[in-house]
Amino acid sequence: MSACYEGQQQFVGIDLHRRRTVLVRMTAAGERLGAMVRFPSTPEALRREMAPALSPAGPAPQVVLEATYGWYWAVETLQQLGAQVHLAHPLGIKGFTNRRVKNDERDAADLADLLRMGRLPEAHIAPEPVRALRELVRHRAKLSRWRSGVKTSIHAVLAKRGVAVAMSDLFGAEGTALLDALCASPGGPGSAGGLRLEPEYTARVVSLRMLLATLEGEIAEFDRRIAAALAGHPGYRTLQQLSGVGPVFAAVFVAEIGDVGRFATADKLTCWAGLTPRHRESDTRVHRGRVTKQGSKLVRWAAVEAVQRSSEPAVAAIRTRIAERRGRPGQRTGRNIAKVAAARVLLKLVYYGLRDGQIRALGSASAPAA
Repeated sequence: MSACYEGQQQFVGIDLHRRRTVLVRMTAAGERLGAMVRFPSTPEALRREMAPALSPAGPAPQVVLEATYGWYWAVETLQQLGAQVHLAHPLGIKGFTNRRVKNDERDAADLADLLRMGRLPEAHIAPEPVRALRELVRHRAKLSRWRSGVKTSIHAVLAKRGVAVAMSDLFGAEGTALLDALCASPGGPGSAGGLRLEPEYTARVVSLRMLLATLEGEIAEFDRRIAAALAGHPGYRTLQQLSGVGPVFAAVFVAEIGDVGRFATADKLTCWAGLTPRHRESDTRVHRGRVTKQGSKLVRWAAVEAVQRSSEPAVAAIRTRIAERRGRPGQRTGRNIAKVAAARVLLKLVYYGLRDGQIRALGSASAPAA
């Protein structure tokens, strides 16, 4: 670096990829400092290439990278080096794709430019403990989706063979007895006369049931890990006072929202979660569409599922009112709109529970929670 730039604020743009990373440095005036650098995407290489920007005589460098695949290690490495790290929101820089010339160097330089001009659309960098908790909660949610897929596959096998499932829960005690009979060997202790599956279908059902048992064990293990991680969290206990919100949904809210203080109001939290309608306005035309569905999918899922179990007066009232006003005979549109609106109200209660440690105006009735 030239001596005339010693001690000045540096802005560093990083275009991070799985194999190679590109780094561009510039001054507050937008002048490039040295040439573009391309290096392997490893912590050791990043520390080596950041050395010129870490001048002991000047302020800590301002570094920006996109919230892309595998950004955790890069942010942690930069923070350990003492840099002020900023995370670019992918939706805010989608315009990069419309350029005539798009390459890694231009992407890194444009990120640095947006940062130095104060126009960078930033994403929140959650603290390391929150990121660790999210790993547990998100993996538990993925295991649950896999479990649902396995159960659906078992139902599909029975449907192919015309086996009627009279019970409401195929995986309860009565359903388990049916599956045992269907998979029993001819003349075996669990056989049910002619009610048996062919060997090929039996092999598939047996395999799926083994997967299901494994997934149930893994889900139970992660439930224990999450409960231990949140044992002393006041918001985790407070949220479970809400009807319809149990340990699973409360853990999702705590992990995905993180520090609720970064939201000035409850409305901003619902907007971040993607539960507010789109707004398009130009001249005299205004269009409000469906909810944006931006933000955490897990938060939206937990909120919508919780309101279907909730008996909170504030939640139930708006759900009933909108369902009656927007509902049409034979259609589910009104009910779905009501669920989303009620989920928005529930998320506001979640906001106050995390912020204040208590939730006012709770109903006395209770409902099964997840």
